[in-house]
Amino acid sequence: MGIVHKYLKMSSKAAAYTPRLAKRYNDEIVPNLMKKFNYTSVMQVPRLKKICLNQGVNGATSDKKLVDIALNEMTAIAGQKAVASHAKKAISNFKLREGMPIGARVTLRGDRMFEFLDRLVSVSLPRVRDFKGVNNKGFDGRGNYTLGIKEQIIFPEMEIDKVTRINGMDITFVTSAPGNDEAYALLEALGMPFKKDEKKAENNN
Repeated sequence: MGIVHKYLKMSSKAAAYTPRLAKRYNDEIVPNLMKKFNYTSVMQVPRLKKICLNQGVNGATSDKKLVDIALNEMTAIAGQKAVASHAKKAISNFKLREGMPIGARVTLRGDRMFEFLDRLVSVSLPRVRDFKGVNNKGFDGRGNYTLGIKEQIIFPEMEIDKVTRINGMDITFVTSAPGNDEAYALLEALGMPFKKDEKKAENNN
């Protein structure tokens, strides 16, 4: 009976857990954005919907093991099982067949999304050599922002001694914002370290 009671208490604590950034979004960011953009309803406030990590693997056509390595690394970085991305069409010059695995990808939502973003801005990005912030040229005008990472070793989940090759990746932040300005404000409030000397991207009109 004691074991059951202990399990129920642990389950209750787990159910009540809220990532730090998610709590900050609800308690601080939503009110601030409502005031900044003169929203009349909480439903108008932009929110982060998902984070997509994508990595293409050079040499995947000649060595399938490279994709397996990328999948393991991406899974460790994201904290969620990565899946292989496949070629949509065949390109004979590159010995590429349709459906061939050529990379790794993972999509994060909910708590895992917030936890990954927290680790990214607090730990990983500051490990980039000569880091001075990220640029804001990755907005697409529809509220989404893509950040290019040149080396996967900036993530502390990577054991450098076991890394056989350096790979980069694209990280896309999908938001509900209607344009660049609101997406910028949301991501900046969530801790994205944009370069202060760069002019904000123009809003999509």
